Amino acid sequence: MKKGKALFTVIVIVAVVVIAVVLISTLKPKKEIPLGSEENPIIWSFVPSGEMERVASGAQSVADLLYEETGLYFETNVATEYAGVIEALASDPPEAHMASLATFAYVLAADRGVVEAALVSVRFGSPTYNGQIIVRADSGIRKVSDLKGRTFGRPDPLSTSGWIIPMLTMRAAGIDPERDLREVVDAGSHDSVVAAVYNGDVDAGATYVDARTRIEKDHPDVMEKVVVIEVTADIPNDGVQFVTSMPKEMRDKIVNALLKIAETEEGKEALDTAYQWAALQKQDDTFYDPFRQVLQASGLSIDELQK
Repeated sequence: MKKGKALFTVIVIVAVVVIAVVLISTLKPKKEIPLGSEENPIIWSFVPSGEMERVASGAQSVADLLYEETGLYFETNVATEYAGVIEALASDPPEAHMASLATFAYVLAADRGVVEAALVSVRFGSPTYNGQIIVRADSGIRKVSDLKGRTFGRPDPLSTSGWIIPMLTMRAAGIDPERDLREVVDAGSHDSVVAAVYNGDVDAGATYVDARTRIEKDHPDVMEKVVVIEVTADIPNDGVQFVTSMPKEMRDKIVNALLKIAETEEGKEALDTAYQWAALQKQDDTFYDPFRQVLQASGLSIDELQK
């Protein structure tokens, strides 16, 4: 009996110790995996301004160069539309830590308080660009008011040059896009809008200047078959933005690395492949204030412009 009691006592003690160890391990806070590590990479979301495969290839090349420069791990992805990237930035915890949003999408996200601008791209020596409304040369459309009753292609509902500014341009010309256009088609990218107009899938479309060159290799006559009937006012370029929760030290490290990479031949090639970026320059949120004024002058709210 004594041996039985002793064995029982040992079993109870062992059980108590095991339970205590389990409780302590569950109560002890788990070590947080640092952002930028291989297990928890910095997620950089791009949006499709051209062929997704090309954008993805360039984005990954930039990420690889950033790793070499900073020692931080990056994961890149190319989203199918702007709204999804904004929601990824706004989620808690963030499902994206960096983004390359176009102007209107950035203003929308910034007004929600989820991102801050850090870098703006430079193309053809300028941090601004223009949009264009394009049609087939044989369409009979010569001016914006001729778009009434026609089909219209856009890259994305939140594309600045591909929809927001052209839509305001149409309104100024007496065209209500919701009522007067026969159909609005979301093509998915600026390249695809040009191709849709070229092929006659839509009567007209809007892109950045000059997205026609992106399909010129496959369609050498695109500059003759697809013509520009309207060029918009200046629009701030796209760039690089960060979630507001990213530590300043990490953000500055990435920004400085990107500026350094943009000065190298390898970096220039990667940036050009992804987004036709020739260079990068530091710009904060105030850079977008003139664009905000254009939106305010339209008399439409941000919510109305999203529709």
